[in-house]
Amino acid sequence: MKIVTINSSKYPCLLKGIHQPPESLYYKGRWREGIFKCCLAVVGARAMTSYGRRVTDELVSKVAEAGVTIVSGFMYGVDAQAHRAALSVDGKTIAVMPCGIDLIHPEYQDELYRQILTKNGLIISEIEGSSPPGLWTYPRRNRIVAGLSQATLVVEAGLKSGSLITADLTKRFGRKLFVVPGPLTSSVSQGTLQLIKEGASMVTSADDILEVYGLKSTGAYGAGPRQKNLNFLERKIIEKLAQEPREIDVLSRLVHTASANLGATLSLMQLRGLVNEEEGKYYVS
Repeated sequence: MKIVTINSSKYPCLLKGIHQPPESLYYKGRWREGIFKCCLAVVGARAMTSYGRRVTDELVSKVAEAGVTIVSGFMYGVDAQAHRAALSVDGKTIAVMPCGIDLIHPEYQDELYRQILTKNGLIISEIEGSSPPGLWTYPRRNRIVAGLSQATLVVEAGLKSGSLITADLTKRFGRKLFVVPGPLTSSVSQGTLQLIKEGASMVTSADDILEVYGLKSTGAYGAGPRQKNLNFLERKIIEKLAQEPREIDVLSRLVHTASANLGATLSLMQLRGLVNEEEGKYYVS
């Protein structure tokens, strides 16, 4: 365990600029100035859906591959998936802990903890020792996650999700807030849909995010091998939409899938650049 104080030249400039920044940051791993240059906070539901998992993998891997550091809170669900997605492309990631720097929480994520450290990631906390997390430590952790980052991406969030605290802090800090659209029928989409109604930027591709950093993704969704990695339902959708653009209700009958489930799949396919929607009809990109 090592420490960087607010008066140190190594202290992250963006974090120093927020209201009541932490006086000290305890850390494990390799503290490199470059790791703080371009940071994206990624937060979301602990009760992550399969849709949330796939979207996190798609977006975060592209953003990390382009050189942006992924910052998250190490909790199970979207947080942990964001760290894993960054590591999967040898990207940079920072885990901000809600507990003492010497405690692994959640304990069962010890393997992810080790991977972050062995792959030149960083684990930080404003709390020293092995203090357990408390109700008050999570919002304080969230201010560090948002404070380190030029932008925040909310993948999935219910109406009472702690991710909405991070979203609110992002707006208060004057940073960019991105939100992944989700199915209207999903409880973990209600918070994200509310953020979109309040003016957050809806994400349709990794390039939407990378534009903030003056970067572009290394490859487009749906290009090359991605076209081949379609599951059975996705292949059926492409087959039917290749014939002509179709409304979701019509497509639902043709592929024998409920509209609610189909909507989630179509949203993910839009993120991957496989299909688009215009005036209520979907078509192949």
